[in-house]
Amino acid sequence: MHANPVGWFEIYVQDLRRAQAFYEGVFHLKLEKLGGPDVEMLAFPGQSERYGAPGALVRMPGVNSGGNSVLVYFSCADCQQEAERVIACGGRVHRPKVSIGEHGHIALVVDTEGNLIGLHSMQ
Repeated sequence: MHANPVGWFEIYVQDLRRAQAFYEGVFHLKLEKLGGPDVEMLAFPGQSERYGAPGALVRMPGVNSGGNSVLVYFSCADCQQEAERVIACGGRVHRPKVSIGEHGHIALVVDTEGNLIGLHSMQ
């Protein structure tokens, strides 16, 4: 393998507008519309030459949100800041910021659709 192991991620949602407001509010970014006739997608901003994987929020008939076994970590300057915004944006903090030693800090939060996501920062 010559690249990072994750090339794309999708977070499945039931209410795309509600999820959009949550992610844009927590991470202070704008999502871009993608998709086709059978799926609604809002992509996170990404640049192919930068570290990390691009991805999108997805609403697809027959695919429920929450309860999955994949955890996506979002990179942050200080994950405490995003964790504090989660509640105001309609989510909840599952595990507050905690040190993971030399690898920085993490927090685990639940979005408005029931998906558990991770926040990671070196600070």
